[in-house]
Amino acid sequence: MRRLVSVVGVVVACAALGAAVASGERGSAAGGTLQVVAAENFWGSIAAQLGGSKVSVTSIIVNPNTDPHSYQPSAGDARTMAGAKFAIVNGIGYDKWASQLLAANPVSGRTELDVGTLLGLKEGDNPHQWYNPASVQKVINAIAATYDRLDPADRSYFAAQKKHFETVSLKTYNQLRAQIRKRFAGVPVGYSESIFQPLGQSMGLKLLTPYSFAKAVAEGTEISAKDKQTVDNQAQHRLIKVWVYNSQNATPDIQRINTIAKQRHIPIATVTETLSPATLNFEQWQVAELRGLIKALHEATGR
Repeated sequence: MRRLVSVVGVVVACAALGAAVASGERGSAAGGTLQVVAAENFWGSIAAQLGGSKVSVTSIIVNPNTDPHSYQPSAGDARTMAGAKFAIVNGIGYDKWASQLLAANPVSGRTELDVGTLLGLKEGDNPHQWYNPASVQKVINAIAATYDRLDPADRSYFAAQKKHFETVSLKTYNQLRAQIRKRFAGVPVGYSESIFQPLGQSMGLKLLTPYSFAKAVAEGTEISAKDKQTVDNQAQHRLIKVWVYNSQNATPDIQRINTIAKQRHIPIATVTETLSPATLNFEQWQVAELRGLIKALHEATGR
């Protein structure tokens, strides 16, 4: 079960760092690059590409086997956060540990981007906004604007980085999403977790899984018997054409549905919560998943 763990000890340690990092040198490397820290590597990857050689980005969650919901930060993580000139957290109740680290060390001059606050979302809303293309664009805009403000002398450089990222780096990602929307809009799909919901909706897929089921799996809470029966029946009676599941969180309930899908010859596509493998950047990771989804949708529909 996913749960938020106590970070009291690390928060106390982080607070003790405040005086040590409050000097004017905080947040700048010897070469003058901006020190950026992202709680998760999906946002960190975007921040690194937008900043190029003018920034140094460190992501705390990088291991694909780590659950960001229940991550327990180390004293090293606290020091990393404390030294950031620009810190990026997801918010929306997803990475409370990161927000607590920042709150424990409120150093003057640090810029903080809380994605949930940027998007006007609150705890209880779907926190997986890196799977929402519209939200990703808003985060891109916010990061680029922050770089301009923190380093106005390199404004033209950041503008070029942003243009390249949007028009070149994200080109295949945008093309594949448009292709799915054109070829497969309305196809009924089941999905294991709420991470897929914003992406699936943006592409016009018909998401049949009750959102309460997907949300419970993502949060590690109890799934209602009614939702279990509904999802099982959708697979048993082939009401869904494709089943999409998070391979990083294959709970017994999800494993059962995977088995039913295989037995009923329902193509399965996988997604992951964080970059997997961690060596990929944001768009490479998303493109690989979208191609897998297209393959499954084609197999299911012949389109």
